[in-house]
Amino acid sequence: MAHIVVVDDASFMRGSLKFIIESSGHEVVGTGKNGTEALELYKKLKPDLITLDILMKGIDGLAALKAIREYDPEAKVIMVTALGQEEKQRQAAELGAAGYIRKPFKQSEIIDEIEKALGEKVGTGDA
Repeated sequence: MAHIVVVDDASFMRGSLKFIIESSGHEVVGTGKNGTEALELYKKLKPDLITLDILMKGIDGLAALKAIREYDPEAKVIMVTALGQEEKQRQAAELGAAGYIRKPFKQSEIIDEIEKALGEKVGTGDA
């Protein structure tokens, strides 16, 4: 079971991700609504993984990803993106994102991305 932080500016999206993550056997140890909260939660809770929405008011997901990876280069971060955000996805990859969840998402896609990022999925190179 992994400890996961979920950050999204939409309350409904935070709740949906939390439900899916917890129903897959992981624990959501914190939620936030912007990039500032993402960094604070990461430092305080030291989760195994954090999900970040790319587009948020104030400090967006890309800036939060950069700050988190500077704080902890081993941080596992999955970005939540919408269709049409390919350039932002490319930027996130360059900043070290471990994976992507695309909205609208399916439960199986979220679980697959989490398992890949955590190295729990067969075939990821992490036996």
